[in-house]
Amino acid sequence: MPLIPLMRCRDMRTSVEFYTEVLDFTRTDTDDPAEHDFITLRRGRDQLALSLDDGVFGTVVVVSTSDVDSAFHLFRGRGLRTPGNPDAPMHVHEGPIDQTWGTREFYVEDPDGNTLRFTQPLPL
Repeated sequence: MPLIPLMRCRDMRTSVEFYTEVLDFTRTDTDDPAEHDFITLRRGRDQLALSLDDGVFGTVVVVSTSDVDSAFHLFRGRGLRTPGNPDAPMHVHEGPIDQTWGTREFYVEDPDGNTLRFTQPLPL
């Protein structure tokens, strides 16, 4: 049975647009997002739920990927904005970096302040 993480959002249309047009998720339905309080998205075999009522803002979800660098460049090409300060403490928002715990990753903040941590294992 799969786990489906839930991200709280303030505006369903804005969130669905961000997740589908920038982050490579697809809709599981074709209805107008503005008519729903809850929508499920898909990225490969993974699912993610967006809700106007459930969950908390500031949720963090880890997304495994086979090529962090390609994903980051794809998302930037689709309009992902990064903070613009490579010296900021959260420099993983600026682009992929190798972490001491054995992963290469970058973080994306959605329009509501939730974080998606795109990660791949470093070669041993």
